[in-house]
Amino acid sequence: MIRWFKLTCALVLLGMSAMAGGAWANSAIPPAVYTDPPHDARHPPRMEVLHIPTHGLRVNGVAYLAQGAGPHPTALFFVGLPGNEKNLDLVQAVRRAGWNAVTFFFRGSWGSPGAFRFAHCAEDAGAALAYLRSKPVAESLGIDTQRIVIVGHSMGGWVAVETAARDHHLAGMALISAADMSKDFPGSMPHAQLVGRMSGLTESLAQVTPEQMADELEAHAAKWRFDQVYGRIDHVPLLVITADDRYTPSDDALVSALQARHAPVTAVHLDTDHVYSDHRIALQAALIGWLQSLPQ
Repeated sequence: MIRWFKLTCALVLLGMSAMAGGAWANSAIPPAVYTDPPHDARHPPRMEVLHIPTHGLRVNGVAYLAQGAGPHPTALFFVGLPGNEKNLDLVQAVRRAGWNAVTFFFRGSWGSPGAFRFAHCAEDAGAALAYLRSKPVAESLGIDTQRIVIVGHSMGGWVAVETAARDHHLAGMALISAADMSKDFPGSMPHAQLVGRMSGLTESLAQVTPEQMADELEAHAAKWRFDQVYGRIDHVPLLVITADDRYTPSDDALVSALQARHAPVTAVHLDTDHVYSDHRIALQAALIGWLQSLPQ
């Protein structure tokens, strides 16, 4: 079953409700978006630095851990390319909603060791899930290993799709302006233009050139497409959030294909840019509302 929402402006959510005395806001926007939870002195929220093992290296991560005795459901976030928008407001809101939130940086990005490669990103995502599910880590961080969802923005959305196609133990997947890396890049521009596009995205990446990035995408153009994995991700509850950007057609095709397979899909469109610059409140509301709708 598919549910469609059109959220045109975060100010509409807030402003129209103000005329109704605020009650509509409280019902439309989850309290975790705008309210801190009561302090739990015995089990306060905390932050833990992580060093996640992946293919002989340890990449950098941070766990934002919810208050309460736990264990807690947990959201694992995948950043985009190169990851300038880290969505930490979403991370904090998710924690206020009673979920742990974990973010990390792929090999060769933002100080994590190793060489950046697109294939490494998908490998690192699987390694991060294995790490969080390991008994010592899950117990230390208070993770309910049966209730882990993945959240991917832009390139991170492609990472999430690739991950869900391999991992059938996820409690859910949220895609935020997910980039279908093979279709939206090598499938839509010539090589020289693709190299130029990659050249503007390497400032925080290590041991990689724009040419290598373009070559890797082109080499996997037939494989790294959303339409190659429709039948392997229709098992997982899915949230697809789109914006007014170049990735919406691919994401709409994904939603339509999964709708035809009777997959549990929720779709939200926000009239904003790729990084949701003026719709951050609406973005938080959409994500948290969906998380709270998942089976307990």
